[in-house]
Amino acid sequence: MKIALLVVDMQKHFLQNLEHNKVAGACEYINYVAKILRAKGHPIIHIQDVEEAGAVSAELLDFIPEINREQEELIVTKIYSNAFWKTELEQILADRQIGFVVVAGNSAEYCVLSTYNGAIERGFKAAILQRGIVSANDDVIASTYRDRHVISYPVIEFMVNS
Repeated sequence: MKIALLVVDMQKHFLQNLEHNKVAGACEYINYVAKILRAKGHPIIHIQDVEEAGAVSAELLDFIPEINREQEELIVTKIYSNAFWKTELEQILADRQIGFVVVAGNSAEYCVLSTYNGAIERGFKAAILQRGIVSANDDVIASTYRDRHVISYPVIEFMVNS
């Protein structure tokens, strides 16, 4: 089964006021899983929210440097919380025969959750990356893990190496 990692909204504009340790911890897990998946030819797709493109500088819409992004990796731009809504993401995944998506990034209660739900609504199997999501509210992260399917990096390693 092909797996895709969706890295949602890890952009300077959205993360500049969050505690550095929260962001750095999530980046560590996201980068590790991305490395595992890249090595086996699974796609990493970076989701970029451009809703505020006219209101903030282009630099602030860039991805944070803590996220390791390869030049050839796809970027899907969106203006809604759900990265599937009115974007080419569903078609990109279908074209690559992706059956399972791992959702990571920012913000747990908005774009991550909306994208996770969007994946399931479109028939993909989906899980949230354990320790790979960010929010200004710790209780939101706990409830996201409690109420949704979660996957850890050792499970992902096992899946791609089997």
